[in-house]
Amino acid sequence: MNRREFVQTTAAAVTAAKSVASGSAAELPRGPVVISSRNGIRATEKAMAILREGGDTLDAVIAGVNIVELDPEDRSVGYGGIPNEEGTVQLDASVMHGPSNGAGAVSCLEGIKTPSKVAKLVMERTDHVLLTGAGALKFALSMGFKFENLLTESSRETWLKWKRNLNPDDNWIDPQDRIPAALMSAGSPDVRDALEMHGTINCNAGKEKGEISGVTTTSGLPFKIPGRSG
Repeated sequence: MNRREFVQTTAAAVTAAKSVASGSAAELPRGPVVISSRNGIRATEKAMAILREGGDTLDAVIAGVNIVELDPEDRSVGYGGIPNEEGTVQLDASVMHGPSNGAGAVSCLEGIKTPSKVAKLVMERTDHVLLTGAGALKFALSMGFKFENLLTESSRETWLKWKRNLNPDDNWIDPQDRIPAALMSAGSPDVRDALEMHGTINCNAGKEKGEISGVTTTSGLPFKIPGRSG
């Protein structure tokens, strides 16, 4: 669905909702709904299949984004994500579960390919909402996750090109240059492509009775300062 179709569909849904509220005969669409960012077509298909089998909305969207988290070709999410300035992939993920009013998140998580699953366990197994860095990793390992190297050769080469560029496009700035004008113009084409990458995946699902859940998972800003939480 392109932007125009999305706006038209949303407008139609709002109009239908107003009609229902005013007592007219118009009805909202029936059945489950899944929405994602543009890199999540496969995620929506997976989530929809689970919903049609009666699955939970959060389980559905997490299973969907797991496809992208495990895909080394998507360099903005999970395994194969562009690393921070030290060459380490650090991941962030958050979940919200409407039926239980629950939420969980992890940030700066290293070595775990599916941070969305860890975020769900933060929600289910703790009375916290966010775990970060070494604490998030320790928690994930205690939950049975396996520590793995998340840096693919493709992402490593992009990072090395950035390093060879003497970091003119890093995240360190002078106070007067809050948004450096030269940020996007500096560096090699591969580095610019990485800096322009905004492929963080978000996936949300709703069912007929109003059960809504959502998940967002990302490797964050390319070449970010270590510890930067997305």
